[in-house]
Amino acid sequence: MLFKYLSPLLSSKIINRSISFGKIEKPLLKDINIIEVRPKVFNVQLNRENKRNAFTREFWSEFKSAITYLSQFSGCRSIVLSANGKSFTVGIDLKEAFSQITTLSNESTSDVARKGRMLMRLINEIQDCYTIMEKCPKPIICSIHSHCIGAGIDMICSSDIRYASKDSIFSIKEVDVGMAADIGTLNRIQKIVGNDSLTRELSYTARDFTADEALKYGLISKIFDNKDDCFDGAVETATIIAEKSPIGVQATKMTLNHARNHSIEESLEFVKILNASQLLTEDIQVAAESVLTKKQCQFKDV
Repeated sequence: MLFKYLSPLLSSKIINRSISFGKIEKPLLKDINIIEVRPKVFNVQLNRENKRNAFTREFWSEFKSAITYLSQFSGCRSIVLSANGKSFTVGIDLKEAFSQITTLSNESTSDVARKGRMLMRLINEIQDCYTIMEKCPKPIICSIHSHCIGAGIDMICSSDIRYASKDSIFSIKEVDVGMAADIGTLNRIQKIVGNDSLTRELSYTARDFTADEALKYGLISKIFDNKDDCFDGAVETATIIAEKSPIGVQATKMTLNHARNHSIEESLEFVKILNASQLLTEDIQVAAESVLTKKQCQFKDV
């Protein structure tokens, strides 16, 4: 069981990247930008702005590739997720989604169970593209602006920290297209906010809610005046995180993720076993020396 949590990325399918003798190559992507904005701080930009960053199957694949790369790149310690263009994301590209469902419906087999299995594989593929954010050992901070709709909620619920500009509009939109959200929102949001009544209201009605309501709801932790200020705030937090011990930060994320889905007793057992090795790190000595010398810590990459 412990190995499952200590090595979450070993079984992940890696897309558009190669490893040669420990060297990890940056993936070549069309609609995702990966930029180092501060030392050890990387910005993943959704860059399908002509389509308001609507997600297609290819876009999801590129996103997974970007997060997988940064998960394994030791030079990255924290990630800021942002988007170019007028919207953070309007969710699923409905044109492609409806086309795929129509194609599946027209399959030669009339066996509903077999068609269902095909659709299950597709849903699982897309779910993995967001679950990889939770499995990423580096904290991910979302810088949200304007529209964050449908699959956008699924995505931000998989991140660690969520900031938004005051013009942000959120919506759990899936019931408006005749479906239940199936790639993470309904499974994660309750563990983020803890307000069952409001979660059900927003999920059943698909109504828009503002950044102010998202803050009161507990979905986001800060509101900024505009998109640029929001991004700067996210980068500032990511920079503070990147200056901390990567051993300490990554072990903390693992423990928080485990605690969310397990009892206190199970989580205490988990962190006990984890720290039995992690407390042997040289980072503790480095941090102690920093306190005595009043100098900033310089930690090795992981």
